[in-house]
Amino acid sequence: MAKDTSLEYDEVIAVCKSLFLKKTKDYGTAWRILRLSSITDQIFIKAQRIRTLEETKVNKVGEDITSEYIGIVNYCVIALMQMDLSAEDPNELDVTLVQNLFEKHVNTTKELMFAKNHDYGEAWRDMRISSLTDLILMKILRVKQIENNAGQTVVSEGIAANYQDMINYAVFALIKLGLK
Repeated sequence: MAKDTSLEYDEVIAVCKSLFLKKTKDYGTAWRILRLSSITDQIFIKAQRIRTLEETKVNKVGEDITSEYIGIVNYCVIALMQMDLSAEDPNELDVTLVQNLFEKHVNTTKELMFAKNHDYGEAWRDMRISSLTDLILMKILRVKQIENNAGQTVVSEGIAANYQDMINYAVFALIKLGLK
């Protein structure tokens, strides 16, 4: 089953990455101006919209849940890239560098997923998509608390690990939704 998960994961990431790189060509790396707290809030907006759509079944904007989960993946990758970059790095980054950073963070996140998948026995496959949404929202609240504590934690994992978990939960949701 892990082999199928790897393939499905890669297919979902390929869709997310393709959209991300197309937007990078259209908009450049305007996201470089965002502070981590602003990126966290963008992820919150997307997750909250998914939850609202799940609960009300009414969609007045037209974008579906799938596009919002893709947005969560891509904003989490942006957050991880921002954590790698410094204020001295240029705001406008070369597309090749962005692609390399994207791949670096996705590969590290996929490795984390496989380690956790081993221990949890792919429990996500039996979960409801709405539970994945709730887990993302919980991780966002954790990140906000860590940000409010100036990045300090006593015993908890840091911000990057929470972004990675959100990527993995969003990828699981996209797999369950049939994105390929």
